Amino acid sequence: MPKITKILLLVVSVVLVLTVFLGVNSSGVSAATEQQEGAYRQIDVYSQVLRHIQTDYVEEPNINSVTNGALRGLLESLDADSSYLTPEDYKTYKADKGGKAQVGINVSKRYGYATVVSVVPGSPADKANLNDGDIIEAIGTQDTRDLSLAMIQLLLEGQPGSELTVSVVRPRKPNPDKISMTRTLMAMPPVSETMYENASILYLKPVVLDHDHVQQVEAKLKGMSKAGNKKILLDLRDVAAGDMTEATRLANFMLKSGTIAMLEGQKVQKQTFAADPSKAINTTAPVVVLVNRGTAGPGELVAAALLENKRAEVVGEKTFGEGAQQKTFELSDGAALILSVAKYESPSGKKLQDEGVTPGVLVASNTDDGGVADDDATPADTQPAPAKSSVTVDEQLTKALDILKGKAA
Repeated sequence: MPKITKILLLVVSVVLVLTVFLGVNSSGVSAATEQQEGAYRQIDVYSQVLRHIQTDYVEEPNINSVTNGALRGLLESLDADSSYLTPEDYKTYKADKGGKAQVGINVSKRYGYATVVSVVPGSPADKANLNDGDIIEAIGTQDTRDLSLAMIQLLLEGQPGSELTVSVVRPRKPNPDKISMTRTLMAMPPVSETMYENASILYLKPVVLDHDHVQQVEAKLKGMSKAGNKKILLDLRDVAAGDMTEATRLANFMLKSGTIAMLEGQKVQKQTFAADPSKAINTTAPVVVLVNRGTAGPGELVAAALLENKRAEVVGEKTFGEGAQQKTFELSDGAALILSVAKYESPSGKKLQDEGVTPGVLVASNTDDGGVADDDATPADTQPAPAKSSVTVDEQLTKALDILKGKAA
């Protein structure tokens, strides 16, 4: 194909994509809004850029790679969850039935690369000392910068017993670490339960907010009076997976009224999820919620609901920032878009994906460097909370317990 024809085809492709994306149409050209006029100017700029790439780049570029990269960048500029899938990627995506072996990593994209949001306790990733915030530079030989989030998640899965090799960039380390893990069929541990302060404080630690684990929390909250528990410590650190509906149900256990969350999008009518008094279990016991940078999505929804309804104090670090509803749009060439069509909001209207949740009491994690805490420190109680590493002191837990101890039951 002649070079000029390739240029024209590429320009037309980009123009069509931008036209659909920005809502520009021929019937509105004569009365174009300022935004539409700006879109046309941008299309002209893109045409110039593409022309220079085709004619002046050091070598003749791969047009498909350039186009795919541009489309992927277009979607990822919106948010981490929006993805462009090539026809080949989408075919693989549709063929995936789930249920494969994993290594226990919840991932998103930050800074263009796959980023560890949280790690499942006891998983291969946990045993390999992967931590929240680690950057996965590559999966095998594939650079995650060149992969959509949907494909990254698929690559992390595999057959039980198969090996997964990743290149991980850690804070304050100049060179990536090569880490090999064996995929396994994951069984999520049950909700952890610990008693503090002569059993007056009930500590609960779910690892995921799905139906089964929220049911477990419900049962433990209902059994509080029999066990003599008067206060609640809900640990949502590294809780990034689950279901938003179940997260709403969990928040309702401790709220008899008020807004739990909202969901709204450009074409998704605003929905408000209000607390149902008939579903509340304990609305008077003092509550403290623990969060960290690995708290995302469902965990953030619960923390924001309890914080902004003044039902609980939240202790820890600012959360990751996740909480969008996706929809898949198939394209005529067999490709597809996975597009965020609505975002969850806190009771005050803050979008979880954009702002996360900022605790009222900020306490940094003592595992920021993946190291071990100070051996001279003393634990908050004789029964330390379950931990994902060899840390012997948990400063966030210590602070949460101090706050609860100072509250009247």
